[in-house]
Amino acid sequence: MAAKRRDHAPVFAALGDETRLSLVAVLCGGQPRSISQLAEGSRLTRQAITKHLRVLESAGVVHSVRSGRESLFGFDPEPIEEIKEYLDLVSEQWDQALARRKSFVED
Repeated sequence: MAAKRRDHAPVFAALGDETRLSLVAVLCGGQPRSISQLAEGSRLTRQAITKHLRVLESAGVVHSVRSGRESLFGFDPEPIEEIKEYLDLVSEQWDQALARRKSFVED
């Protein structure tokens, strides 16, 4: 379990930023996008978007592919699915602990 937490920590850290969450929301639509496309309509510079994308890429949440002179970024759902499974497990453990406590208090 401790090893899993270490594996998940970078994903939680990467998703702990509002800008990165917004980028993930755009990219999870399925179509890879360039940095220029992601910067359109944003108050952030392309350089700032690039820094955020590199954090997400380092955590495995997005991946990039070269297309001509630019990189296209796409969403990788696997780390998010693993986080969901982890949170489901933790939630189940809490439910069990609360049920034991309730049983103890009521007896």
